[in-house]
Amino acid sequence: MTQQKKLAILVGGGPAPGINSVISAATIRAQLEGVEVLGIRDGFEWIMDGNIEHVIPLTIDGVSRIHFRGGSHIGISRENPTRNPQHLENAVISLLRLNVSMLITIGGDDTALSAMKLEQKAGGRIRVVHVPKTIDNDLDLPSYVDTFGFQTARHYGVEIVKNLMVDAKTTSRWYFVIAMGRKAGHLALGIGKAAGATLTLIPEEFGSQRARLKAMVDTLVGAIIKRLSYGRRDGVALIAEGLVLDLDKEDVAHLEDVERDAHGNVRIAEVNIGEILKSEVQRRLGQFGLKTTIAAKNIGYELRCADPIPLDMEYTRDLGYCAAKYLLSGGNAVMISMQGGNFVPVPFAELLDPSTGRAKIRLVDIHSTRYRIARRYMIRLRRDDFEDPHELAKFAATAGLTLDAFRREFGALIELEPPPIHIAIPPDVEAPEIHGDDGAGADGHEPPTH
Repeated sequence: MTQQKKLAILVGGGPAPGINSVISAATIRAQLEGVEVLGIRDGFEWIMDGNIEHVIPLTIDGVSRIHFRGGSHIGISRENPTRNPQHLENAVISLLRLNVSMLITIGGDDTALSAMKLEQKAGGRIRVVHVPKTIDNDLDLPSYVDTFGFQTARHYGVEIVKNLMVDAKTTSRWYFVIAMGRKAGHLALGIGKAAGATLTLIPEEFGSQRARLKAMVDTLVGAIIKRLSYGRRDGVALIAEGLVLDLDKEDVAHLEDVERDAHGNVRIAEVNIGEILKSEVQRRLGQFGLKTTIAAKNIGYELRCADPIPLDMEYTRDLGYCAAKYLLSGGNAVMISMQGGNFVPVPFAELLDPSTGRAKIRLVDIHSTRYRIARRYMIRLRRDDFEDPHELAKFAATAGLTLDAFRREFGALIELEPPPIHIAIPPDVEAPEIHGDDGAGADGHEPPTH
């Protein structure tokens, strides 16, 4: 008699709140259909070497309450089976030896690519679906669909930043808070906007240009000078860690020697962008005879294994259910998504960027109203500052510069500033009189409260 085929679950990449909810829901759905479920320990780490001993059976009793907890019930790994054809072959053979005919992978863009390649290599012998997971929120989904774990990470990130803002005001210091986000600034912006941080820096605001360290430093220095002119010596800046990867090579020539992971990505934790910016900002302030206390603080590890908030718990249980149900119904080669409350399978072929051969990345849309509102609430030098001689005189006096000298030092910062926000008024509605360039009033010019 032919042995019944099994469903396996594997987690790759970094942790994100909600992993256990996916594992739990998928296991329960499959078990209720009479299908045996295996948890592949530590991602691809063991099976890509042909080792099938690191496997645990998953049962309803064993997983029915793990959805409350952060972390991963079956571990996690960044090991990449696609770099070596033999490793990919080993992974397929290992799963077949375990009698696995269905595989759920949980992970970000690198794990999605591994899932695609494994499905192709299996040639129909193993059906594969991928569940998108990353607190970076950068997988290619519609703009209104978050990857799971993002909202929980943002929630706890805001709690941390809220406390830092109180400490900053109490001690008259600045915090440079580095948030995770290897390729996109969603998490930094989400935390910074929700918490009302002084300003947020993300890679996308520099467009297709290579970001220069001087532009980042001057943005932060300009914010500090602007705050000082209002009588405030404190502030909190959110900075996306991915800015390291966008820096011009002349600024980070030493990065060639930095450790990289199995997918070839720079281990950003090895590059302390917070300390680099702290040192450069203090040096630049010194040129104007100014001093301020700055503390660099990395947050990320505190967020990614947090217990999921209810939103992520519900969301990931839906994803896990749909992943198992799709496979049990004969489906294959898709990424699982929930869009507008409905299950939407996204074919693997649509995930690839033809120019790179890798999974597509969703960046922050800096032309969106959401981003431009965030910019309006930040304390940073803006175009209208340079058009207002009274404001400019105040900032220049704080820096000990003439108006012309201040323009020369910081005028370039406005080149990448988004255009003003214009809210369309229906033709049959009489528009109220609005003062200011976009109706935001004096949000950047009042004595700031954040």
